[in-house]
Amino acid sequence: MGMNLLRRANLQPDHLAILAGAFHPPTRAHLGIARAALAVADEVLLVLPRRFPHKQYESAGFEQRLQLLLDVTADEPRFSVAASDGGLFIEIARECRDAYGPRPELWFVCGSDAAERIATWDYGRPDAFARMLDEFGLLVADRCVPYEPPSSMRSRIRCLRVPEDYSEVSATEVRERIAQGRPWERLVPPAIVESIRAIYAGSAS
Repeated sequence: MGMNLLRRANLQPDHLAILAGAFHPPTRAHLGIARAALAVADEVLLVLPRRFPHKQYESAGFEQRLQLLLDVTADEPRFSVAASDGGLFIEIARECRDAYGPRPELWFVCGSDAAERIATWDYGRPDAFARMLDEFGLLVADRCVPYEPPSSMRSRIRCLRVPEDYSEVSATEVRERIAQGRPWERLVPPAIVESIRAIYAGSAS
C-alpha cells in the first residue's frame, strides 16, 4: 500500500519536514515542534505508521489516532497528514520519495533521545545509518544539546530551535494523568480535548 496521504498541503516543497510518531495521543508538543519546523521547511508531514518497530497499538487504535491528527491539523495549511506502511525512518523516507518525487530534501524531526536511538540502532551493517543520511537528514528539537553526532554527519543532523519549552508535555504524561484522574487538558491542543476524553477515558495505558 505504501504511503497514503490523507491531507496534502497545496505546495511543491523544496524542503519537507517529517514528524513520524505514535501520536498516543497528539499533544501540544507535537504541534509546537511541527510549527517550529516550518522555519526551515516549506511543509511538515505528520506520519502515523500502520505498524511500529518495537510497540503495538493499544488503547487508541490506528484509525482513532489518524482522525486526531486530521482534526488537530485542520487549520494548518502547510501541514500534511499521512499513513505509512513502514515504521523505520528509512522506510518512511522511501515512501515519501514515492509520494513527493525527487524534488524535496527530506528532514525527519525528532528529539535527542530518538536521534540517539536511530543512530545506534542495529541495522545489520556498521555503515547503515551513515548511508541513510544520504537519503534524509535529522532536525533534532532543542534537546539535541546532549546529542553530539559524529563530525562527518553534522551537515545532516541539525538542531531545531523550538521557542516554547515542552519538556513537561508528553503523550505518556497525558495518558497517566487521565488514568489518575488529574487535569490533563492543557497538555493537548483544544481542538481534540473532547475526542481524547472520549477515546482515553478510563484507560491506564
